[in-house]
Amino acid sequence: MEFKVLTPTTVHPPVGYSHAVRMGNLVFVAGQVAKNEKDELVGKGDAGAQTAQVYRNLKTVLEAAGSGMDRVGKINVYTTSLDYRRAINAVRDRVFGEVGHFPASTFAVISSLAHPDYLVEIEAVATVK
Repeated sequence: MEFKVLTPTTVHPPVGYSHAVRMGNLVFVAGQVAKNEKDELVGKGDAGAQTAQVYRNLKTVLEAAGSGMDRVGKINVYTTSLDYRRAINAVRDRVFGEVGHFPASTFAVISSLAHPDYLVEIEAVATVK
């Protein structure tokens, strides 16, 4: 089985983890946060803007792995407040509405993410093309 670690330079640099691991025809994407390729937070205080950046990162990592948003079978969404659900879901609906299917999903509200300015983090599992 093929095992490949992926750390594309077109997203923020990871510290102590890989953005994705490809095992056979599966890609496991680490939780993505709202940081751009320059390691800058996008959308401070704005859950919708952060979610849009998170999905841009997911798309970039998936494409580097030979996959894409259309191949996502599962996402896990973590947020620090239930108040952000509407904004997060609006972005998800737009992203996956364009793809044509909605993956299985878990939505969890947690007390904190890795940095207090992070409002949302999303991880994914997909297949390769």
